[in-house]
Amino acid sequence: MESPFKADIVKGKVALITGGGSGIGFEITKEFGRHGAAVAIMGRRKSVLDSAVSSLRSLGIQAIGLEGDVRKKEDAARVVNATFEHFGRLDILVNAAAGNFLVPAEDLSPNGFKTVMDIDSVGTFTMCHAALKYIKKGGPGRGTSSGGTIMNISATLHYTAAWYQIHVSAAKAAVDAITRSLALEWGTDYDIRVNGIAPGPIGDTPGLSKLAPDEMKIDLSTDSRPLYKAGEKWDIAMAALYLASDAGYRKHNWPSDPFI
Repeated sequence: MESPFKADIVKGKVALITGGGSGIGFEITKEFGRHGAAVAIMGRRKSVLDSAVSSLRSLGIQAIGLEGDVRKKEDAARVVNATFEHFGRLDILVNAAAGNFLVPAEDLSPNGFKTVMDIDSVGTFTMCHAALKYIKKGGPGRGTSSGGTIMNISATLHYTAAWYQIHVSAAKAAVDAITRSLALEWGTDYDIRVNGIAPGPIGDTPGLSKLAPDEMKIDLSTDSRPLYKAGEKWDIAMAALYLASDAGYRKHNWPSDPFI
């Protein structure tokens, strides 16, 4: 699909995306790169990172892959620092790394619950904390006019209730709380834009097939979605691109026409 944005809308910006080697994270990474940004992706699996970086570079995108676990503060600091050292700045942090699996609450071990909480919520805060010094107004590589952008990828499971997803619902509720609190504190103190994106079911991801196998498929003809369709990764990437661009800046210091 054709982007509604100008091809250079995030030109000159540097983005670090956790979980950026696959799924929604990779789509966000690719669209950032296609619209002018340099990108760093963080993940635990080297083979996934290598494949993603190769794909991005084949599109002419400046990209690097950095191994690390968002649950470990030493990995978070190392990856953030490596991104800055390679590109000379850091403008955008996208927290897309996540863990998920279907399990009834009675069969979920406390350790399994903790694992998802650690990846999704603790990992999100850990990455934000590590990136703060580079993203805040006046930080290394930044001017004093404005701070950078943080985007946290959440979900919609916890807005009501979802079968066999108590661990993810709790983790994403925490991500939403982190997003709101940092938007208040870091927006006020450091001029950092902190936003959350909460995708519903995204049809073209491995996650949907894993979490909604054939016997659980939703009949979109009778489902409550007004468009009778699941979302697509591209939809989420476009939302992220808007929030990362000057078009989404609250002071409206953006070009007169950020769209095509």
